Amino acid sequence: MNTPKVFESEYCFCLILWEHEPIRSRELAQLCAEQLGWKTTTTYTVIKRLSDRGVIQNKNTIVSSLVSKEEVQIAEIEELVEKRFEGSASAFLTAFTKSLHLTDNEIREIQRMIEQFQEEHQND
Repeated sequence: MNTPKVFESEYCFCLILWEHEPIRSRELAQLCAEQLGWKTTTTYTVIKRLSDRGVIQNKNTIVSSLVSKEEVQIAEIEELVEKRFEGSASAFLTAFTKSLHLTDNEIREIQRMIEQFQEEHQND
């Protein structure tokens, strides 16, 4: 299943939802007003839009996600790699690591993740 696209303002909305779900739509609208400065109608429009795209569900005024934060983040990275790095993960990682000042601990953690990924794929 392809993860539906979540745009920037929708992502901000989803961050609130993921933190509080399941939540009543009126309580969610209140949180969006407080944290995002949205009018109630804006929140209900976003709920409808994301419901139509299969990102969230709104059953009996209870809103919950159908797509996790991690799934949305992965889809965003995949799109970025495809659009900006011609699908090359190594080109993405090169640019990513050059743009950051990684600590020794972060480098070790990345190496550990790559080693774990290699082990998992050797067993496939």
